[in-house]
Amino acid sequence: MVFRSKRLSSGHLIEADQRYGTRHALGPHAVMLFFTTPVPTEPQGYRLHTAWRLFLSAPESDDLPRMLADLTRIAATNIAHTAATGHRWHPLGPERSMVNGGDMAIGPDAAYVGVGVSTLDSDDGRWYQLARTLREPSATGHRRSAFDLKGRCYLLLTDGTAIDIDRNPHAPLHYDGIRSSKPLDADRPTHWHNPHATLTEQGDHTTREVWRHLTALHHTLTGHLDRGPAT
Repeated sequence: MVFRSKRLSSGHLIEADQRYGTRHALGPHAVMLFFTTPVPTEPQGYRLHTAWRLFLSAPESDDLPRMLADLTRIAATNIAHTAATGHRWHPLGPERSMVNGGDMAIGPDAAYVGVGVSTLDSDDGRWYQLARTLREPSATGHRRSAFDLKGRCYLLLTDGTAIDIDRNPHAPLHYDGIRSSKPLDADRPTHWHNPHATLTEQGDHTTREVWRHLTALHHTLTGHLDRGPAT
């Protein structure tokens, strides 16, 4: 899942860079949904599926906490509206889908396992500022490309794990950029002290707001999808 998130973050960056300045310019944030289906022949016994939503650049999609709050309200509305018709809503559609890319057609036995966001804003600056500098003449003659830019992902899983991924293309080889509220290594000793156990309560105000609104969306999806397959 961490690898999938990093790959999506990179793909999000390239797509946003290619569309920058066009009428189809992308916003700096994307949403990821994770599902698994049982596959006994796979080493883990399941197959991971990832679907995502990329957003066009707009005021409502440029503010990540606001965007997540809007998605939570939309999901709750979709759940109620579809229930009134005697059916059950699913975030992958086919009606009122929350996603526009990735694995959008998975089997009815798929289980929801988590939600995440990719953001192109980083401690280097906001996406629009960074994208603009890529296109400006450099005083040193060194031209940066989109591949030099960082990205970040926040994930919440149904087992209670929160993961923060710092995608830094210039990080030292020993730095993986991963912080997790629970051990991701099955061989990690149970008595290991984890400084990130309260990950969703750490960071600056904006980071904590992202976690708060992502948690609300996650709880909305979990409470609905844990009741069984959609019909």
